[in-house]
Amino acid sequence: MLDIKFIRENPDIVKKDLHKRNDKEKLEWVDDLLKNDVEYRALLQENQRLRQSRNTITEEINKLRKQGLDIKPKVQEAKELPDKINKSDEILQELKNKIDYYLMRIPNILHESVPVGKDANDNVVVKEWGTKPKFNFELKPHGELLQDLGMANFEKASEVSGHGFYYLMGDIARLELALVQFAVDALSGKEYILVEPPLMLRREPYEGVTDLKDFETMMYKVDGEDLLLIATSEHPIAALFMNETLDGKQLPIKMAGYSPCFRKELGSHSIDTRGIFRVHHFNKVEQFIFCKPEDSWKFHEELLKNAEEIFQKLKIPYRVVNICTGDIGTVAAKKYDIEAWFPRENLYREVVSCSNCTAYQATRLNIKYRKGEEKEYVHTLNSTAVATSRALRAIIENYQQKDGTIKVPTVLQKYFGKKVIGKKR
Repeated sequence: MLDIKFIRENPDIVKKDLHKRNDKEKLEWVDDLLKNDVEYRALLQENQRLRQSRNTITEEINKLRKQGLDIKPKVQEAKELPDKINKSDEILQELKNKIDYYLMRIPNILHESVPVGKDANDNVVVKEWGTKPKFNFELKPHGELLQDLGMANFEKASEVSGHGFYYLMGDIARLELALVQFAVDALSGKEYILVEPPLMLRREPYEGVTDLKDFETMMYKVDGEDLLLIATSEHPIAALFMNETLDGKQLPIKMAGYSPCFRKELGSHSIDTRGIFRVHHFNKVEQFIFCKPEDSWKFHEELLKNAEEIFQKLKIPYRVVNICTGDIGTVAAKKYDIEAWFPRENLYREVVSCSNCTAYQATRLNIKYRKGEEKEYVHTLNSTAVATSRALRAIIENYQQKDGTIKVPTVLQKYFGKKVIGKKR
C-alpha cells in the first residue's frame, strides 16, 4: 500500500495517477481518506490526553484530601473518564478501519513509462524475438498429442480431482523436471538463492503481499484453518521479512523460488479443452528481489532479461509487452509480460509476468532497511522465470514433428538425455 505520509504530502500525485487508471471510485476516496486521517490524529491526541489525565486527577484528589478540601468534583470527573476513553477508543477504531480500507485498496503509483489504456488491447509491444516456425502439416492440440503418446491422462484427473487437473507421465514429466533444473541453474549462476517456500500462508501476510480482492476468487482456502494455498511463490517469499528491518548492506537480496502454484481460475476461453496451459495447479520457478529504492528500476530490467534469456535458449519465439494502466492491477508500478508464440493458434500468449512493486508490498508487510540513522521501506520485484505448464505447451507446439514426436530443445538435452520424445519403439 501507499504510505499514508506520502498521500498526505502528495494528494495531487495520487489523484493524477488514479486519473490515468480511469478509476473514478478510488479517486473519490482520496479526500475522504485525508479527512478521516485528520480526524483520527486529532482524536488520538485527545485520547492520549484523557489517559494521561487519569494519573493527574488521582494526584489532585490526594492533594485535596490532605488539605481537607472537597474532593467530590474531582472524584466525579475520575468516574466519567473510563466512559470517555471507551467512547474515544470506539471512534478511533472506526476511523482506523476506514483509513485501512482505503489504504489497502488505493493502487500503487505507476511509473511514467506505463502506457495509458483501458484494457489488454492497449498494451504496447516493445520487442519481438525469434523466428516463427513453419509447418507443412496440421499441428495437434498439445493435450491430445500428449494423451496419444501416453504421457498425460486428463480424463482420469478430471474424474478424481475435477476439471483443470492432469496427470503427466514418462518423458513429459521428466522434461518438466529438466525445465525446472535448467531455470534454477540459470538463476543460481547469477547468485539467486534457491528457495522452496511454504505452500500455505495465513491471511495476514497474504493481505500484506497482494490485494486479496484481485486473488481471492482464484485461491484455495483450507477449511477450518487460517490458511490459503499459495497462488505463486512470490507471495510467501515477499512475506519472508515481514515486520523486519534489514541491514542496508544485505541488499539486494535475490531469490529463485520453486513451488507448485494453486489457482481456482480456469480460462474457459482456452482453445484446448484438454491441456496444461490454464489449469488449477502448475509448477513455477519465480524470481524475487528485495532492494534499495534507487536500484529497483535497474533490477526490473534485469529480471526481464533473465526471463528473456531462458526463452531465447529454449528457442521459443516471443514478444515483450508493456502492460497499460487499465490492465496492470493494484500492486505493480510497472509490469512487463513475455508472450510466447503458439503456432497452432497463430498468436502470442503470456508465459512470464515481470513486475516492479516499488515500496507497495514492503509498506503493507512493514519491511524496512537501515539507511544511516533512518529507516526506509525496501522495494520488491518479482518475475516468472518459467511456469512449467505454459513453457511445456510452447515447446510441444514449436517443436512438434510430423510423425507425432516432439524435439527436445538443445539446452534441455543435457538434463534430459534425449533429443526426441514420443518415438515409437
